[in-house]
Amino acid sequence: MASMLASQCPTLARATVTGRRAAPMAKAVTGVRAAPGNPARNVFLGETSAFSARKPAVARKNAVAAQAKIGDSLEEFLIEATDDIKLRQLMMSLGECIRTIAFKVRTASCAATACVNSFGDEQLAVDLVADKLLFEALTYSNVCEFACSEEVPEPVAMGGEGFSVAFDPLDGSSIVDTNFTVGTIFGVWPGANLKGIKGSDQAASGMGIYGPRTVYCLAIKGYPGTHEFLLDNDGKWVHVKETTEIGEGKMFAPGNLRATFDNPNYEKLVNYYIGEKYTLRYTGGMVPDVFQIIVKEKGVFSNVTSPSTKAKLRILFEVAPLALMVEQAGGASSCDGKCVSALDVDINDYDQRSQVCFGSKVEVARFEEYVYGDSPRFAEVASS
Repeated sequence: MASMLASQCPTLARATVTGRRAAPMAKAVTGVRAAPGNPARNVFLGETSAFSARKPAVARKNAVAAQAKIGDSLEEFLIEATDDIKLRQLMMSLGECIRTIAFKVRTASCAATACVNSFGDEQLAVDLVADKLLFEALTYSNVCEFACSEEVPEPVAMGGEGFSVAFDPLDGSSIVDTNFTVGTIFGVWPGANLKGIKGSDQAASGMGIYGPRTVYCLAIKGYPGTHEFLLDNDGKWVHVKETTEIGEGKMFAPGNLRATFDNPNYEKLVNYYIGEKYTLRYTGGMVPDVFQIIVKEKGVFSNVTSPSTKAKLRILFEVAPLALMVEQAGGASSCDGKCVSALDVDINDYDQRSQVCFGSKVEVARFEEYVYGDSPRFAEVASS
């Protein structure tokens, strides 16, 4: 009962992970399937310090290749993934918040609030709940300098020191009432700036996925792969998957299909997918539509503009964080209509928007060839 209450309590978003005493050993996690070349193992769940080493620091440094294991807790993973204690703290705080938002999404109102944000988007009650929880979590993490969101796009001082965070509190909130999967997206930048930066400057990014399962997916710059954590029945995050390669597979998620009306190049690309018998997997929520590429290790997501349909996706809050996760998983991105990675675009405005493509290198090369006529950076990739 205590663990259930803990998993649902919003104040846990404020919890720090240092200074905790180890609790008695709890039930082992079982039934975790092993990823290729990464056998599953049991992990005993009890409250442990996220930053106390499980083995001597010297031994860790002397290890030939210290890698996080499938079955690890989030704390154990972060110890192996980064030496930056503040980044560990921030990612833990965001994980606690994602757990709380997952509960709120199941119970919060989906009604409109008669409010709009400064971008002119209608705000729903569930948007504002998620937004408030994230700002609180970042404040109490003590390692966040500034934060801004799609709902509050001007940076707000968080009172900490180390990183600044941009986030979309609940991407796809308009489809919550239909019970589709929705999610949170965030990007973490070192220092105090959230403008005059690039996606490649991120220290980490992540997303919370709220569907039949609650998942925390994250990427740490400089640490291989993109990693998936499942919220188990004890309210703990368990490492269940590492993705390091996105290959070929006929699965497509074509956003903004109305653009095919007056963008003939996009129309040709969509007709190619249909003619080649690709499987359509599109929900209208960017989080599940991009996350499936990482989980299935294949596929392509596109969102293209036209003379009558303008760019909708914001680089700071959505595109750049997702690009870090996709590219660290072994995929590629194309952004801004310039045949460049979304990580290489200068972010000079909080509301800066773009068309985008995520997928395998071959699929992104094909996207650029069809939509822009050429894909010079993928010249070595043979797309058909």
